[in-house]
Amino acid sequence: MADRTIRTLPAFLRAQYPFESRFLDLDGHRLHYVDEGSGPAVLMVHGNPTWSFFYRDLIRELSATHRCIAVDHLGCGLSDKPADHTYNLASHIKSLQRLITSLNLESFDLVVHDWGGPIGLGAVMEELHRVNSVVIMNTAAFRSPWVPLRIRLCRAPMIGTLLVRGLNGFCGPAIHMAVNRRPLSYDARRGFLFPYRSWADRVAIRAFIEDIPDRERHPSHPLLTRIEESLTDLNQSKVLLAWGGADFCFHHGFLAQWQEILPDARTFLVPDAGHYLLEDAGAEIIPEIKSFLRQTQ
Repeated sequence: MADRTIRTLPAFLRAQYPFESRFLDLDGHRLHYVDEGSGPAVLMVHGNPTWSFFYRDLIRELSATHRCIAVDHLGCGLSDKPADHTYNLASHIKSLQRLITSLNLESFDLVVHDWGGPIGLGAVMEELHRVNSVVIMNTAAFRSPWVPLRIRLCRAPMIGTLLVRGLNGFCGPAIHMAVNRRPLSYDARRGFLFPYRSWADRVAIRAFIEDIPDRERHPSHPLLTRIEESLTDLNQSKVLLAWGGADFCFHHGFLAQWQEILPDARTFLVPDAGHYLLEDAGAEIIPEIKSFLRQTQ
C-alpha cells in the first residue's frame, strides 16, 4: 500500500530520503518500507538504532538497475511503534517474512547490517532458494558472549531504560561512535535520529538491546543457534562480507568468525571505516556492492 508520508517529512529529510513510503498492515500495525526502481530485487534490512535511512545512498545508486526494497522493522523508522508489542528476534523475523510473502519475492538479493543480519538471514533460512546473493555488513548471525561495556550499561534494569528511552543514550551516541573516518553531517545526524525523538519512539531500541542473546538461557538464544547452524547452507560464492575494520561493536573477531563459517565468501575490508559502513566508506562500498550484484546475477 502506497502512502504519501514523504510529503509530511521535514525538508531536510526529504532531500536525503526522497522515497515514496509504503506500508504493510501487520495485524493493525503499519510496517513501513520503500520500494524503488525496477529489475532484480534487492532486500535491505537495517539494524539498531538505525532505519531504512541507512540505505538511502545505496538505494539511489542501485535503483537505476534494481528494485530496491528497504524495510523499517516494527518499532523503527517510519513504522508504527506500538507500546504493547513483543519486540524480539522471532517477531522481527516473522514480520519480515510477511513482507517477503506480501511482495511475492521469489528471487532477491539480501543486504544486511547489524541486527539486520540475524533478522534477514533468519527470515530466509528455510527458504534459501529465494536468495540469489547476500551482502553482509558488520553484523553477527551467530552466538557470541561479547557485548561492549557501553551497550551492557544500556541493558541494566531501570538505569538502562532511563538511558535509552529517557536520555536517548543509545541513538544519540551512536551517530558519533559508529563512524570513524569523519563525523556525520548535521543533516545525516538529524536523519538518523528523526524517528526516535521521544520516550515512546524508542521502545524497540531498548527492546533490541535487551534481546541480545549473549548467554544460553536468553530466550532468543535457541533461535540464534538455529540461524547460525543454517549459515553453511548459503551459496558461499554468492556471499560478500563488506566490513568496516574500525567498528567499536563488531570488531575484527566477528569478521574472522564469518570467514571461518563461510571460507569461500568474498571479503571487502575497509580497515578505517566504522560501524556505519555506508556512511564512512560509501564511496568504496557502494561500487563494490554494485559490482558484486552484477557478477552474481
